[in-house]
Amino acid sequence: MPESTRIEDDILGALTDDPRLPAPREIAVQAYDGTVTLRGTVGTFAQRRAAEKDAKGVTGVFDVDNELQVRLMDEYAREDAEIRGAALQNLMWDSELPVGAIDMKVMDGWLTLEGYVNHQYQSDAAFDDVSSLFGIYGITNKITVSERV
Repeated sequence: MPESTRIEDDILGALTDDPRLPAPREIAVQAYDGTVTLRGTVGTFAQRRAAEKDAKGVTGVFDVDNELQVRLMDEYAREDAEIRGAALQNLMWDSELPVGAIDMKVMDGWLTLEGYVNHQYQSDAAFDDVSSLFGIYGITNKITVSERV
């Protein structure tokens, strides 16, 4: 069996075993030389991230090109103002983030993080804090990191 076929089979197995992905068969996997492309449709942004994480966890995978599209079902749809409010609440409760350093805009379900932090882990934490919210199609992280020397 070629290495790319083994990688594809292992990823499909990981996707099938992941309880966060209710429809893993809607995800197409293509591997070539350690680079994996994921295509198809998922119901939430959190499912998109879960599929990418599953693929990255497979031996022999060096890079993942995540082309999965998010198509929200009605029960996951939210108004932009509701998404922004929930996102701000999540950021407020994160003790790793400086108060008031990060703001965001939400337009048609797409969330854009903005602001300034001193460390990369803070930018990553902010992204993680909002990535599991219902109703988002995607996130753009425009947080500027200015690490102190």
